[in-house]
Amino acid sequence: ICCVWEVSTANFVFFCCVLVVLSDMSMALCCRLARSSERLKLVLRHVAMASTSAESIPQQKAEVNGVNINYVKVGTGDHPLVLMPGALGSFVTDFGPQVEKLNREKFTVVGWDPRGYGRSRPPDRQFGLDFFHQDAADAAALMQKLGFDKFSLAGWSDGAITSIILAGTYPQLVRKMVIWGGNAYITAKDSQMYEATRNIDNWSERMRAPMVQMYGEEYFRKTWASWIEGISQFLHQRNGDICKKEASWIEGISQFLHQRNGD
Repeated sequence: ICCVWEVSTANFVFFCCVLVVLSDMSMALCCRLARSSERLKLVLRHVAMASTSAESIPQQKAEVNGVNINYVKVGTGDHPLVLMPGALGSFVTDFGPQVEKLNREKFTVVGWDPRGYGRSRPPDRQFGLDFFHQDAADAAALMQKLGFDKFSLAGWSDGAITSIILAGTYPQLVRKMVIWGGNAYITAKDSQMYEATRNIDNWSERMRAPMVQMYGEEYFRKTWASWIEGISQFLHQRNGDICKKEASWIEGISQFLHQRNGD
């Protein structure tokens, strides 16, 4: 398991990193320290760069916690790795290059679409106060259903948050973890920044098109607005805390890669 936090003036901060490959160290985390306000820029930029080349890989369905979850499994390696997508993301949009190019002799890679995202519909996506915990429970159950009792996590954006919760709640299942672009708490400033993106008509075509292609405009518009309300509820109902408690449960060795602004 990775210990994925740093304490600064009693507040947790989170990280942004680029996944290259999971190392053979007992624990691995490559990351750049990031403010949660920077996360929004990363999310929107990532949407614009979404890859669809992984769509050609055969996809399957598995019933998990009462929902048919869409997933793909490639490789035969003895190191199982599950890819955890970000907000409104799927394995196709968020992890196409990893699904295609990670070493299939070393890894068994599982990409999945969280419930209400990608092809794991129906149901429509719901954003109750437990939506990150629901994703963590679904990911854990999916991997166990596929026969993996211990596995590693690569989590981006909301998937980084879900990874923290999964690792903190089910430590016996997690081998290693790499996360980037997530945040353990939300501030009023962050909430205002998210709110400013609510109207997708103000997005550039380059940023809007991949999500419209996947969801259709109506579902994308509705679900993005619901995500903003869902993430902001942590500010109003939990004093901004998204997963600080779960992060405090994680024990292990951490490796941090910090990049200065402009580097």
